[in-house]
Amino acid sequence: MSTIHPPNHLSLLIHRHHPHPQFNPPPTNKFLLSTMLLDLLDNTNTTTTLMAESIPNQTFNNFFESWIGEQNTHLQELISAVNNNNNGGNEHNDDVNMIELIERVVQHYEKYYKEKSEWEKRDAISMFTPRWRSNLEDAFLWIGGWRPTLAIHLLYSKSGLQLEAKLGDLIRGITTGDLGDLSPDQIKRIDELQMKTIHEERVLTEKLAKVQESVADRSMVELSNMVSEMMRNEDEGGDGDGVSEERVELTLEMKKEEMEELLHMADDLRLKTLKAVIEILTPVQGVHFLIAAAELHLRLHEWGKKRCQRPQ
Repeated sequence: MSTIHPPNHLSLLIHRHHPHPQFNPPPTNKFLLSTMLLDLLDNTNTTTTLMAESIPNQTFNNFFESWIGEQNTHLQELISAVNNNNNGGNEHNDDVNMIELIERVVQHYEKYYKEKSEWEKRDAISMFTPRWRSNLEDAFLWIGGWRPTLAIHLLYSKSGLQLEAKLGDLIRGITTGDLGDLSPDQIKRIDELQMKTIHEERVLTEKLAKVQESVADRSMVELSNMVSEMMRNEDEGGDGDGVSEERVELTLEMKKEEMEELLHMADDLRLKTLKAVIEILTPVQGVHFLIAAAELHLRLHEWGKKRCQRPQ
């Protein structure tokens, strides 16, 4: 991954500084065994998904739709906070109110990842290709969610836009206080965070590659061959009771556990990066960043849904 550099015109800011149930296998069935193997290759797990979705009113899709509605409400609150700040209110009170608002928004993200973690324990494979997201959103997913360094891309993009919009004021020495007014120390800390996050992303990407390659490891190849031989023997009138469904399920379960662990690690990195970015920023800058994050997420989700509704 290439390094993200802040816009060159940020050098104009150098003179500023801001603080800031037990399994009981049914009788062996050749078609069921082969289907279970295909389920893994297709990144689905019908049995687990049906079990999870049998819980009334608690599918993750329902949770997500409710959560994204709450995110839109938070977006309006964030915008209102910025408008109040721009209207010249009490600076101390504005900071206190914005800090409280930022904490509530971050807690909302924590709520999302806590719920997502519980569903990953039930059906980790399906969480890699979530049905509540559009194909457009799927195209940009990294281990079941957004790539952590995206937060830093977003920060620099919004910073550049706000800097360009108020370049005249900055040249005259007028402080804007938004993301276009990052201090040299903030830029240094963001760059360090970026390097650290890139490294952690690469570690997880390598782990993902190993998990994906394991679909062709010795246990899977041996099992797929045994099931295929059993099917051929049954077709020829022989004894097809060679592989138990329990063995198939056990082999697949090991793969699911690896995927679940990887999802947890990726989600932890996503949330950690989000918090680290906000920690570097001042309260008003943190609000601007969370506005940009919510707007990008909500609009991308809407655009994806519209594309899915278009006639093919």
